[in-house]
This record gives sequence, C-alpha cells and structure tokens, in this order.
Amino acid sequence: MVSRSYSNLLDLTSGESPISRLGKKFSRVSTVSSFLSEVDDDNKSVGSDSSSSISQDKMIIVANQLPLRANRITNGKKESWVFNWDEDSLLLQLKDGLGEDMEVIYVGCLKEEIDPNEQDEVAQTLLETFKCVPAFIPPELFSRYYHGFCKQHLWPLFHYMLPLSPDFGGRFDRSLWQAYVSVNKIFADKVMEVINPDDDFVWIHDYHLMILPTFLRRRFNRLKMGFFLHSPFPSSEIYRTLPVRDLILRALLNSDLIGFHTFDYARHFLSCCSRLLGLSYQSKRGHIGLEYYGRNVNIKILPVGIHMGQLESVLALPETVTRVVELSDRFHNRTVLLGVDDMDIFKGISLKLLAFEQLLIQHPDKRGRFVLVQIANPARGRGKDVEDVRSETYATVERINETFGQPGYDPVVLIEDPLQFYERLAYYVIAECCLVTAVRDGMNLIPYEYIICRQGNANINEKLGISGLVPKTSMLVISEFIGCSPSLSGAIRVNPWNVESVGEAMSSCLNIGDCEKQLRHEKHYKYVSTHDVGYWAMSFLQDLRRACSQHVNRKWWGVGFGLGFRVIALDPNFKKLSVDYIVSAYKSTKNRAILLDYDSTMMKTPISISKSPHSQALAVLNSLCKDPKNVVFVASGKDRKTLSHWFSSCDKLGMAAEHGYFLRSSQDEEWLTCVPVQDFEWKQIAEPVMQLYTETTDGSTIDPKESSMVWNYQHADPDFGSCQAKELLDHLKSVLANEPVSVKSGHRIVEVIPQGVNKGIVAERLIDIMRKKGMVPDFVLCIGDDRSDEDMFEVITNAANGPNLNPLAEVFACTVGQKPSKAKYFLEDAAEIMTMLQGLAAASEMSSLRIERSEVEDDDDDQLWV
Repeated sequence: MVSRSYSNLLDLTSGESPISRLGKKFSRVSTVSSFLSEVDDDNKSVGSDSSSSISQDKMIIVANQLPLRANRITNGKKESWVFNWDEDSLLLQLKDGLGEDMEVIYVGCLKEEIDPNEQDEVAQTLLETFKCVPAFIPPELFSRYYHGFCKQHLWPLFHYMLPLSPDFGGRFDRSLWQAYVSVNKIFADKVMEVINPDDDFVWIHDYHLMILPTFLRRRFNRLKMGFFLHSPFPSSEIYRTLPVRDLILRALLNSDLIGFHTFDYARHFLSCCSRLLGLSYQSKRGHIGLEYYGRNVNIKILPVGIHMGQLESVLALPETVTRVVELSDRFHNRTVLLGVDDMDIFKGISLKLLAFEQLLIQHPDKRGRFVLVQIANPARGRGKDVEDVRSETYATVERINETFGQPGYDPVVLIEDPLQFYERLAYYVIAECCLVTAVRDGMNLIPYEYIICRQGNANINEKLGISGLVPKTSMLVISEFIGCSPSLSGAIRVNPWNVESVGEAMSSCLNIGDCEKQLRHEKHYKYVSTHDVGYWAMSFLQDLRRACSQHVNRKWWGVGFGLGFRVIALDPNFKKLSVDYIVSAYKSTKNRAILLDYDSTMMKTPISISKSPHSQALAVLNSLCKDPKNVVFVASGKDRKTLSHWFSSCDKLGMAAEHGYFLRSSQDEEWLTCVPVQDFEWKQIAEPVMQLYTETTDGSTIDPKESSMVWNYQHADPDFGSCQAKELLDHLKSVLANEPVSVKSGHRIVEVIPQGVNKGIVAERLIDIMRKKGMVPDFVLCIGDDRSDEDMFEVITNAANGPNLNPLAEVFACTVGQKPSKAKYFLEDAAEIMTMLQGLAAASEMSSLRIERSEVEDDDDDQLWV
C-alpha cells in the first residue's frame, strides 16, 4: 500500500500515472510573497504508518543553493535558460560516497532570478534533466532571508561576533526572522513534492535551513532526517544572545543526526542544549547522543574532505601544467608563500599581511627572496564590513610594497581578479608554504587542496624537470581557529592575532629540513587522500541509517505548536492514561492500592521555593484515605521528620521516607526501617569527600539524611557541575568499594545509600500490608516522575502476574510526561495527575454518600417496622 503522504513528481516526469495522496496538495512552483508566521502551518502531522510498496533508496539533499550553473542565451529572437552542473559544488561531489544505487534529488534555490512566467517550465526541466527541485523565492523575501537574517544575524554570531551595536553585528530584526521562517517553510513545501516519507532520507545542509527539520518532522513524524552544519557553532555565551535561540535549538533536535566538523563545535552545541534546554548527553560505544522526548538525537563529528578525483583531473589538464611552468618561471629563485581567502572580516587577510611585514622587518635577508601571493576571492556577503576589509587590504599591500619593494620585485602580489580553478591549483603547486590565518572559519579546505597539489603528477614533474624520485614536501601555517586545524597535526598552528608569532612561523617553517617537510607532507597526504568528500558522505549516511534503525519499532506523537513542535517516540504499548477509564475501574473494584511519588503530585509549582504540599493535594489525599477500600502511600526521598510535619493532617496516610528506608502505614504508628543496616560508619568516609567537591563547586550543597547522603548541584553551572559529579561519582565508588552502600547518580545529584534501598521496597510493603489485612488488591495505581520511581513500576508490573494480586486486578503504572519508562501509562504533568486524583476522590465521596443514604434508609425502615 502506498503511503498516504507520498506525492512523487518523478512519476509525473516519467509519464507514469501520478500517485494520489490524501490531504493538501502543493503546487510545483511556490511564489509566496508574504511572510508566514511561526505557527502558520495548517498541515496535519502524518505518522506514515503504512509503508510504500516500492522500496528504493533515495536521498533528498536540501541546501540553500542547487549545485547548478545557469546561463541566459539568445537563440534568434528567443531567450532561454541553459543549465549545467556546478562541478565545484560540495553537494554534487558528495554523491560519490552515497553509492551508485542511491537516487539523489536536490532541493534548493538558483543563483539567478527566474521570471515567474518561466518558473514552471524551468522547474520541469530541472526535475527531468538534473533531478533538482528549485525553490523560487520572491527577490524581496530572499533578500531579507539571506542577506538579512542569514548574513546579518546568524553568520556573524556563529563566527563569534556579538551584536554590540548597529554597526557591529547588528540588532535583532524580528521581520528578518519572519522572512527566515517563511523561506524555510517554502523549502519544506518543495521537499513534500518529491518525498516518500517511509523510505527516503533527507539531508539538510548549513545554517540557512536550521528550522527546516521542524516543518518536515511536523508533517512526517518518522522521517529519516540528518542535518550538517558547515559553519562554526559558537559557545553558549555567544549563542545565548540570539533572541530565538531556543526555537533554533529545538528545531535542530527534530533531526535524527546532527553533524559538525570538529568536536569544539559539537561541544558548544551540546553545552547550549544543556544550559538552555536542560538536556544532558552521553557517549555510548563511541557515539554521542542526546535524549530528547524519547528520541535519541545522534551527534556526528567528522570534517568534510575534498573531491580527489576532480582535483587530480584538473591538475592533469594541459592548461594547468602550462600555467605551472609560467608561474615557476615568473617566481624563479624566489620562495612563494600563498594565501587564498575570501575578502571578508573573518579570513584574517590583514593580519596575514601584517605578519608578513613583520617577517621582512625582522629578517632583512628575506627581502627580495620571499613573495606572498594573496588570492582574494569575492566576499560572500556585502556591506560596510566588506568595504573596510578591502580598503585595509589595499592600503597594507601598498605600504609593504613601497617599503620593501625593489625593481622587478613586489613582496606582496594581490590577486583580486577571478581565477579559473586550474589557475589556482597552479599557484598551489609552486608555493613552498600555504598560509591560512582566518580568525574564525567553519572548515576551510584550502590546506587540503594545497597538499594534494604539492603531491603533483608525472606531467608536472617532467615539465619542471623534477625527478619522480625527489620527495614531495609541503608546509602549512594555519590558524588554530579553523575547522581543518585538528586534522592537520603536522601543520604549524598559530594565533592569527599574534602577528609577530605568525611572522616567525612563516620564517621557521621554511627553514625546516627537507626530510622533516617530507614527513609532514606524507602524513597530511595520507589523511587527506583517504578522508575525502566521498568518505565523509558515506560515513554520514551510515550513521544516519543507524540513528533511524528503530523508527519502525516506536510509537510517535507530535506535540506543541509552531516552532515549539517536537515528536515523542515511545514503546508502542505506552499510552496516555484515560481519566474516564481509570475512574470506571476504580468504581468497580474493592481493594485499592495507591502509591504516589511526592514530587510528581504534591509539590507546589516548580518556580516556588517552598517544596511543601499544596492544600489541594492534602484535601485529595484525605478524601482518598477516608475510603475504607483504599490503602494510600506517599513515597519520597525526603526525611521522615519533614514528611511527618507536611502530612500531619492526613491521619490514615502511609508514608515512605528516604526512598523507602523508613516506612509507616499511618500517623499513629511508629516509623519502621525496611532494610536492616548495621552501622553508618561509611558516612565518615563519604562526607569529607563530598565536602571537598562542595567547596570547589559553587552552587552545590550536601543534603545529609539518616540513611543516606546526597550531593546536590542543581544550582551549580551545568557543565562544571556535571563534570564534578562524574569525578565525585568515581571518587566515592573508589573509597566506598568495600562498604555496604550503593553510589548512584540522578538528576543533578550524586547519592550514597545503603544497599537494597529503593522505592520498589515501598511497593512490596504496600501489597504485603494489604494482604495481611485480608485485602487482596484488585486495583493498583502507582505514579512517579523520575528514575528512582522505575523500581516501583517494575514491582507492581511483576506483581500483576503473581499471586499477590487479584487475577483480574486493574494495574496502572503511570509516569509523568511522555518519556521512556517501565510504566505502561503516562500523564503530561502534575496538573493532569491532580485532575485524575480528584476524579478518584469524587468517586469515593459519591460512594460514601450512597452508603450513608442507604444506612439512613435502613434505619428509617427499622424504626417503621418497630
């Protein structure tokens, strides 16, 4: 059966009958000119429960620009568009790693503006010829989206530029954000045209489309979707200045796999998730993952590579060889240092020039011998910053050449005219050293290209008169702030801001012996040649398959509105507890066991400092306890003195303190210890260790209890607190290895408790107390909200299959929130739980009124009889 959400334009182009789908259809050409709000999405979420009868591997690659070049030609009186592949596009090159059996479809914009009257025809041509789906964005909207929000807000911020003033980083403009949302939604509509959500993979690229995962996940809950960020991701101190920070983070987390070039970028992203969303991550078998509403969002760390085949083929072209010979003759007897950068504020061109100037000042013998060739590519952005960089670059080059130039010798050769790819490679071949001094850059593949070109080939060696037996050498001076830096361990890493140090690095790298240069080159060449763009794409696809392998085995719910939408993935048997259903079961049963975790039901609002129970909760508990058919217990990690004070008005309420170590079935009974403990001498060992970490971790505290000790770092810095908690956990396990205790970590706590103490004991004692009273439970309700409550759920679930409960007993294990749990049911929050308990209490009160009324009627009948 074909999925109801599948509408494949490829069938239209092949002449086959189109596959119809239920629901809203989308036009081939989007010409939306107005802004769409964050919540303007009338498409219903599609679960994609049915699977397609046709199973074919297909990857939909979504990026801001299609890997195409377009030219306007005139044929007679008629003008038309001619399209061809952009061989330099990363999106096109990565196909090599996806395999020949993988169908690839591209979704993106064209660089050229297409007249609305031609858009339909162009879209059909691109789909049929190139399997490309163009997203036609109105010019004004595109400008506000790309040059506005992307380049004015995201790009500077992701490169660590704070919006301190209108001229430096820019102020946040809400209308530009709305344009960003609108364009991302248009992209989602285009993906809808060609996707089979049950089978296809979607791979989204870069910061232009960071909220697209939310729009796609909202429509197809089980979609197999990855995202790769090609720019840096800033530290949390920088990122949190973005007003829409939470929305973007949550949108990215709607992906199954999120990729970064370096661990630094991934670490910053994870830190933002921790500090802004309260999420924690863990590494399992080498894979880093975030638990997000039952879904495991995987983190991929792998720098992109170059296309070896393309580079080597261009290097072998006759025009390349000819250009190499020309440049070799031009710079004969001179040492060439090469820089290739875009003309923008983050590439550090001016810093490089200043460093080279320092080199000539400090080493007069280098004058006339060293030449810095700086190739300046056009800036990708625009504005005053670009003009300032260009002006400063020209001024610095002019000053250096006037100061140190000689007849027939310019120390700096600035090339701003566009170069053909083969010309650039020729400069790589003749350069003794490549300089990359960017102050912040996502990846930067210039060093990779340089290394491959320095390896050369037989034709180049022959023309230059170099024996093939001569060892290949290359030297790199690269900024420590660029993405490729960690993978090039043989390069000389520098701080580009320290121009004197960079100048010395330029000098020292060329004074290194040929043997050392050869070793560095061979090490780099081995890595770059084996970790090319195909390897990168193949590795990403493998991890994406693994991340999505359990999609079909999970049950999915979509919750939230607008960009706050997220998907919850849970076990198929996990469902929301119906209040009507449990009240009905409650009314029809006679021996009821009710076990409630304190924090999930009785505590005041989370923002309240006071942790005591609210009056509404106490009233409900009293009402439930008065019903003779009920035995009600509250379990908590609090100490028994506190619980006795808080619930002093509930005479018949059973309580379990300190996770079940202390227990009593009513107010008029004494507290009993459930687990015999011989002594607590281990506290004398644990307390000094905890005290040490408390003194060194601001915001942490020690919560001493009679049976346990808890180190709480709820108010500490999330990253530092988590790091300290891991150290403390290992430290305590080491020093308490021979003691009869368990050392556990929980939500922002590390606790030491006697062995055998857990809330499962409370559930066992509750059932045992009822059996001693001759009450075999035929109704069991257990509610909890955290990891410590899972022991209760396990006990009552196992008891349902044993002799301790009525064979027809109704068992309700309920957790708070939709998350992985041993419980079979869930309710969204404490408010829903209170509503449910009020329903049960109302049922008890009605039953009590009926009994009283019946007794009164019986008394009247007796008096009448007398």
